[in-house]
Amino acid sequence: MAAPVSLCHVACCANRAGGGAVSWGRGGLLAFGSCHDVVLYDPAARRVAATLRGHAGRVNCVLWVRRRDCASETELVSGGSDKQLILWERNGTGTWNNQPFKSIPLKGHTEAVCAVDAVYQSDEPDLNLLIASAASDSTVRIWSRRGPEAKCIEILQFGNGFVMDVCLSFLPGSNVPILACGGDDCKISLFIQQNGQFQKTLILPGHEDWIRGVEWAVCGEDLFLASCAQDCLIRIWKVCTKSKQIPETEDDSIRLKENVFTVKDTDTSYAITLESVLAGHENWVYSVHWQPSFSKDGSMQQPMRILSASMDKTVIIWEPDKESGVWLEQASISEVGGNTLGFFDCHFSPDGSMIAAHAFHGALHLWKQATVNKKEWTPEVVISGHFNSVEDVKWDPEGEFIISVGSDQTTRLFAPWKRKEETEVTWHEIARPQVHGYDMRCLAMVGRFQFVSGADEKVLRVFRAPKNFIENFSNITGISMEKLCSHSSNLPEGATVPALGLSNKAVFEGDMALQPAEDEESYNTISNQYPEIYFQPLVLTEPPPEDHLLQNTLWPEIQKLYGHGYEIFCVACNNSNTVIASACKASKKEHAAIILWSTTSWKKLQSLSFHNLTVTQLAFSPNDRFLLAVSRDRNWSLWRKEDSSESGPVFTCCAYTDKNTAVHSRIIWSCDWTADSKYFITGSRDKKVIIWGQCDLSVNTEGNMLDLVRPCSTVLDARDSVTAVSISRVLTPDGRYIVAVGLENGKIFLYTWKQSGQELAVADWSTCVEIGNSQSHALAVKRLCWRHHAGRAGHNDQNSSEWLQLASCGADHCVKVFNVNRFAL
Repeated sequence: MAAPVSLCHVACCANRAGGGAVSWGRGGLLAFGSCHDVVLYDPAARRVAATLRGHAGRVNCVLWVRRRDCASETELVSGGSDKQLILWERNGTGTWNNQPFKSIPLKGHTEAVCAVDAVYQSDEPDLNLLIASAASDSTVRIWSRRGPEAKCIEILQFGNGFVMDVCLSFLPGSNVPILACGGDDCKISLFIQQNGQFQKTLILPGHEDWIRGVEWAVCGEDLFLASCAQDCLIRIWKVCTKSKQIPETEDDSIRLKENVFTVKDTDTSYAITLESVLAGHENWVYSVHWQPSFSKDGSMQQPMRILSASMDKTVIIWEPDKESGVWLEQASISEVGGNTLGFFDCHFSPDGSMIAAHAFHGALHLWKQATVNKKEWTPEVVISGHFNSVEDVKWDPEGEFIISVGSDQTTRLFAPWKRKEETEVTWHEIARPQVHGYDMRCLAMVGRFQFVSGADEKVLRVFRAPKNFIENFSNITGISMEKLCSHSSNLPEGATVPALGLSNKAVFEGDMALQPAEDEESYNTISNQYPEIYFQPLVLTEPPPEDHLLQNTLWPEIQKLYGHGYEIFCVACNNSNTVIASACKASKKEHAAIILWSTTSWKKLQSLSFHNLTVTQLAFSPNDRFLLAVSRDRNWSLWRKEDSSESGPVFTCCAYTDKNTAVHSRIIWSCDWTADSKYFITGSRDKKVIIWGQCDLSVNTEGNMLDLVRPCSTVLDARDSVTAVSISRVLTPDGRYIVAVGLENGKIFLYTWKQSGQELAVADWSTCVEIGNSQSHALAVKRLCWRHHAGRAGHNDQNSSEWLQLASCGADHCVKVFNVNRFAL
């Protein structure tokens, strides 16, 4: 039988840890640090191939260990804020997929590791590996791996300075390791291993600010070093063997200064000269990389091409001119628009036909070289995700996309991309409806293309999809426009944020015609450099790149809801999309009230006061008759809808727990309803999950339900704090409820439950699946949400389908979608 749970999609991005957090291997996999994990992403298949979990802190640097024979790498080394390095080794099958990996931890640094490099000391990769790592404890440590174990063989002290980057190679024509270190003293220190010890041999001055990146390249008989710094410059140095016989001729010609040094072991002299200084960037240059070498006719070829990434929002390719040999800028690729801050890192693909760049906010960019015009680079589809904790995630009512909000102040929309010719469906971020100035906290869908979101501010904001989004959504997901929307004629085209505003303003078709013509005269006035409308309607047939997401996929804000006294904490909408309930952070009873709003008039309907502290989650029952609230005061309250007045429905409290009847002894984080509205579930920090309901169904329920709502299940011990619970609307084939429980340690468990009789029985619960270590989250699960219908989004398999889909989000910056086979549970 097929595995009951498989990972369908992971949305994440690279850590904002400066250069070095991304590495592109010869096997085609892009490795990057994402929160505490190392993610291996396959750009060709457009999906995450594997996740390597082992670090207990942020991953700051990742490196594929290059083999001398140009074969695909079998090892990967990563360093993190948990002060350790981990050497990961591929398992025997020759693929990097979600099987356990051999990992060797290298412990010794006393502060966060910020840079790492490694080289094999012989052609046999399994033998000796030499690793150099720099950390913020002002040391560089040299490690040696022989066989299954690794140990630190040397510590290089840098006083109270910091080393930002390290790179290892071998001196020309020998097996003598040479180490380059660049740091905050603006000089490059070269160390050469003699008698088993690294000796400081040479200091290369020249840069005028902190050095951010250094990288060696072997080209024929010579060794080249490229370095970049915060002085906006790149320097290229050349190391070559110096023949002894020729005496220095005393002439007055101007020559570049040579630094000469001799290696005692082999008694060879080497000369190092400055080859070139490249000026083209206008801001700090964060990283510089050579195009990877390739094997041709049995010998190694090193292309003379380097790539640099800078805070001026550009990535530049440099090559020496064919005739003169002068290094020139071949192509400059920049990020257009948006409120970003430039690039941390950049890499060539193994064959040099693609470029990946890592932007300041963690977003990855991918460009491909055009086949006809080699100087033209076009953006490609690449993975994207939140760069901070993801607080909430919801499916749309039809189950065609998910929307998530996070502490990175963005709201993102992910959907399956259906390509015409392929059966394969991959998920992508296709819109960023809200880019805010406050950390986002919660959201609720109000119908299909409308949602309400809450952030660390006192107002709720309501957004509606513009016409441009619905058209592009139709193109990407393959759902026809007729099915999606009947009244698109009066919708705005898109949205834009005014220069000093926080609200997304609607842009209508007539507004865009008013843009002034692009001629020199008009451009020079200040008001025309900062146009009123940044939105450009684009017709998309594939998921948009990052710069387009930032400014052309916003949704117009149609309403603000004022009424809470503190930051919004949770929000919910009923199933008929007529009422919204919301609550805010509170330490007193008057602020802990739940406010009900009408979705037609957007007026406040009612204030429900009961709890003493923050209400942590709200849930309407599927039949819309009840509203459930759970709170930090360790109690829940159940509100029943009475007969509606003219203004809207009226809710009254019909059941609750108090000090005497409470089962939970800590904050209740989460709650949910079963599909038939008979039972509800609560999950708490006290590690308990309980299903409640009306135990005696024979009693008439019109009166007070206070004594009738009691636990219907035994207390389920989840073995860790429960931070999220969700019950599927679709049952197992034998009629059991499927319950997903998310824990503070990141694990997700699937249980099934069915009441067997009047007596509470432990046997009513059955544990089905523990979602494995690398598939689950690395930090607390913030929210779980089942798709309302059977089937998988993007596949037409809703009728009698075995599949369910579960979306989850966590404090590890990830949004995940799982396929769950309900027949296998």
